[in-house]
Amino acid sequence: MSRIRIAMIGMGKIASDQHVPALARNDAFELVAAASPHQRLEGVPNFKSLEALVEELAHLDAVALCTPPQIRYQLARYALEHGLHVLLEKPPGATLNEVSALVELAEKKNVGLFAAWHSREAAAVEPARRWLETRKISDVMVTWKEDVRFWHPGRAWIWKAGGLGVFDPAINALSILTEILPGTLVLTDAKLTFPSNCETPVAGRVHLRNEFGTEVRMELDFLQAGPPSWDIDIHTDAGRLLVSKGGSIIKIGDGEPVENPDNEYPNLYAHFEELVRNRAIDVDVAPLRLVADAFMCGRRTVTEPFVE
Repeated sequence: MSRIRIAMIGMGKIASDQHVPALARNDAFELVAAASPHQRLEGVPNFKSLEALVEELAHLDAVALCTPPQIRYQLARYALEHGLHVLLEKPPGATLNEVSALVELAEKKNVGLFAAWHSREAAAVEPARRWLETRKISDVMVTWKEDVRFWHPGRAWIWKAGGLGVFDPAINALSILTEILPGTLVLTDAKLTFPSNCETPVAGRVHLRNEFGTEVRMELDFLQAGPPSWDIDIHTDAGRLLVSKGGSIIKIGDGEPVENPDNEYPNLYAHFEELVRNRAIDVDVAPLRLVADAFMCGRRTVTEPFVE
């Protein structure tokens, strides 16, 4: 079976740290080029734009879009129009309507499209989902706090409309919640704090609920100094389950924490290969929909300006 010739579009930190190494470990793919206006990827041809890349390369099967979400839609449309399979980094778009339009186009062009929620591939997520299947869940506490200056230095786009602000990391928690909890989560309340010079929030409190009466509370902060807090604490009729370290550690009751190696992005590309081979679509917008609801219905407060 021939290898899938893929190009990396956007060469920021996530592409360099996660996508490129994951592709190097997967024999199903051949990374043949990169497009970025500012960064370069050693060992392959580099282009300033997706359009220049597609015009130059005669044989290309797929692209991984790792650009800021505000510009991803037009790039994805261009790739799909040219018959390319597309992997979308999270979030899959700046708006829900954009993503819906991409699904329609992928169906029309009969190509693969993947909204890649990497945190769903964390080691603790599937064991947590299986354990919770037979339990009654009463309440969930999500603590998702990190230092934006450490994890996203110089990323001005994160503070612009469509950049999500503190929801850029918090959407990872939502991707896990919508994977492991039964039913459909809906927003019941949100309070978002915006720096006076930013268009996206720096902190927030979000409350969700499903049809089974499970209450979910989220505490979000983009200015926590020191180590990050990426924890989901779940209380059930059979005891407590804790998913921590962004989904890599699971602890059930009084048992010992279990941590397994990070294999999130290799797992994503293994699934993307299946989608490409079968010309299939896997696009779940549940995490993005909850973020959109928080922006639409959340109460807003303004705090001091953010200074990098």
